Amino acid sequence: MRIHTEERPYKCEECDYACHNSGNLKKHMRIHTGKRPYKCEVCDFACKQSGDLKRHMMIHTGERPYKCEECDYACKESGVLKIHMMRIHTLERPYKCGVCDFACQQSRSLKTHMMIHTGERPYKCGVCNFACQQSRSLKTHMMIHTGERPYKCEECDYACKQSGNLKIHMMRIHTLERPYKCGVCDFACQQSRSLKTHMRIHTGERPYKCEECDYACKQSGNLKTHMMRIHTLERPYKCGVCDFVCQQSRSLKTHMMIHTGERPYKC
Repeated sequence: MRIHTEERPYKCEECDYACHNSGNLKKHMRIHTGKRPYKCEVCDFACKQSGDLKRHMMIHTGERPYKCEECDYACKESGVLKIHMMRIHTLERPYKCGVCDFACQQSRSLKTHMMIHTGERPYKCGVCNFACQQSRSLKTHMMIHTGERPYKCEECDYACKQSGNLKIHMMRIHTLERPYKCGVCDFACQQSRSLKTHMRIHTGERPYKCEECDYACKQSGNLKTHMMRIHTLERPYKCGVCDFVCQQSRSLKTHMMIHTGERPYKC
């Protein structure tokens, strides 16, 4: 009857939490007490709920009980299998934005997207004025202040703040691997975004459009250059020695040779 009446007689003495039965209250109290009664017999892992221990044990047993009916994929959690099905097989995007045409496969992705419309930036840096929409972005930002570079190359002394940068470093410097291949020509590259840009040669797509004229291009950088050259006439690159200003960094680099006397091109 409590489910239908919404009666919640079991109340937490520490916060406003209330529930239908004593078992749920007991589980909730572990938030306040920090008690972790479920312990792994193999390692030091301990947790608050039996379900979490059961999932953890799969690390040791290698068990993957949730299996895809379409391919050989198997995983430890039903939710992960559901995501796999949507991403690989059904391509379903059930979460839709009420403001624009954005649709996605996970509710958290929609929640993050909505911040574009609301302007919300809930994650704030305690050192500077930086604020962002995702906790991982704040974590990465904090490394600017701490100097931490947790991702280290096993081949050289290179270290960086993000795993993706380490992966790019390995391909560019050590393995020279080019895993992204064009299905139309022999082009191959190291990053998916480079392949995406390349494919526009074949499709003719020009997604970056000028709001002032009919100009359209394949790369955002080209649109930015167009805006400065034709419409805004902005010259953001300034010489620190004289009054010279220009629109491109390479033009400033060439200009600086006047002051340094550098002559890199030799006959």
